[in-house]
Amino acid sequence: MRAWQAPSVPDVPGAAPRPVVHDTATGKPVDPTHGDERAALYVCGITPYDATHLGHAATYLAFDTLGRAWRDAGLDVEYAQNVTDVDDPLLERATRDGVDWRELAASQIDLFRRDMESLRILPPDDFVAVTDEVDRVAEAVAFLQETGSAYEVPTPDAEGDDLYFDVNHPTDAWSLGDESGLDRETMLTLAAERGGDPERPGKRDPLDPLLWRAARDGEPSWDSEIGPGRPGWHIECSVIAGDRLGLPISVQGGGSDLVFPHHEMSAGHAAALAHQPLAHAFVHTGMIAYQGTKISKSLGNLVTVRGLLDDGADPRAIRLALLSHKYSDDWEWFDAELTSASTRLATWDAWASGAPAGHADDAADVASRIRARVSDDLDTPGAVAAVDTAIAGGTACTSELADLIDALLGIRLG
Repeated sequence: MRAWQAPSVPDVPGAAPRPVVHDTATGKPVDPTHGDERAALYVCGITPYDATHLGHAATYLAFDTLGRAWRDAGLDVEYAQNVTDVDDPLLERATRDGVDWRELAASQIDLFRRDMESLRILPPDDFVAVTDEVDRVAEAVAFLQETGSAYEVPTPDAEGDDLYFDVNHPTDAWSLGDESGLDRETMLTLAAERGGDPERPGKRDPLDPLLWRAARDGEPSWDSEIGPGRPGWHIECSVIAGDRLGLPISVQGGGSDLVFPHHEMSAGHAAALAHQPLAHAFVHTGMIAYQGTKISKSLGNLVTVRGLLDDGADPRAIRLALLSHKYSDDWEWFDAELTSASTRLATWDAWASGAPAGHADDAADVASRIRARVSDDLDTPGAVAAVDTAIAGGTACTSELADLIDALLGIRLG
């Protein structure tokens, strides 16, 4: 599946330090490349049933920043992202609106592409629809059955039985809780809230996640070697990440609401399939609230990228507003965020467009500070502050400094 058009990224003299990021699994800052010259990134993509909201934008911007920082450090970056274009929320929305689920998915994926282009997000090398990977997922589930990691749960209303992953089956590179660090009670609560079915009869363990949903009347399904049906949520990412990037990848990324069960179970599936860890680091973005509650499609309290653009917002200002917050923090969006970012952007534009002032050596120092902040766990607020300080101190905006702001922060000035 095609992604979106890539923005141009200037080549900037010099090189940044290798970025370190916060690994959720260990709670420590790490270089997830382990000194390799290749950095492999997998970020969980959208379920395309509604417009891109600011929570999505902040997540993809965070990992866009990581990719830019890796490239600025001289690394070769490989990036894959999925689209969960068949899943219960999508099917439920299509039924509610009386539209074909495929048409709904296609329209929302196209909107997502346009939003990403507007925000100058670098596209993944592999932008993968789950519906294009059903055969590979079925092969993986068949392998898990053969090796004892998957089992059938009787499903009278389906053409066959659902297949589940046994979280207690021994694996070489994973055991339950390794990635999330959560206790069992918390896991059970989150599983019930986030797409799991801990109360399902017939499961060996309430936390066992669905691998393959057997075909039901009125639901999309695909013929496969394990019978007609469709993939479960977690296995799709394990298969796509492994196939496109090889395991272990450098970073598995997504919002903090994916820590459990999605990333935990994806890691378990990967270990059972490949006897390798899924990733060297699990990196998560914080949640954005609006009107006192986390922005959520299900709640409907959305601030969308498209809505802001349609109201006349400069996409650079949206990007700058998001960069002004630490990627891993939870925070709340207020309308003043965009006003403040627009004012800051106008100041930056005037600085870049004016006659050079100050000393080039000062500009080089500012560039070093920006690079240092971004490489330190993607401290974009610190990088933004470095630019503000440079302007306030009368530092010249050289072409090289403007190019670095474009290359690392994705904001083209002037």
